[in-house]
Amino acid sequence: MSYEDRTLTCQDCGQSFTFSADDQAYHAEKGYTNEPKRCSSCRQSRRSERDYGGGGGYGRSPREMFPAVCAQCGKQTEVPFQPRGDRPVYCSDCFRQQPASSSRRY
Repeated sequence: MSYEDRTLTCQDCGQSFTFSADDQAYHAEKGYTNEPKRCSSCRQSRRSERDYGGGGGYGRSPREMFPAVCAQCGKQTEVPFQPRGDRPVYCSDCFRQQPASSSRRY
């Protein structure tokens, strides 16, 4: 299918922007059925608000982090859960080096 550049109007700022033929082909390839409703600068602003302005993104609060000491290297780190003391806690580097087990879920 051949595509031609189209001029659309941003629903946020009202400015015109081009929905290029290449972008249309990309949208079709990905299976997207809706046209973009925002210009690139308004899309970027919304991403920034969602990712940083709202805390944890998607309307969530920032995740509470807890201080801990890595059981392997002894480095101070922070983890997203309250360590109970009955299981080892690892920094992200040492955690990646741990062998996968059936108790680890992804």
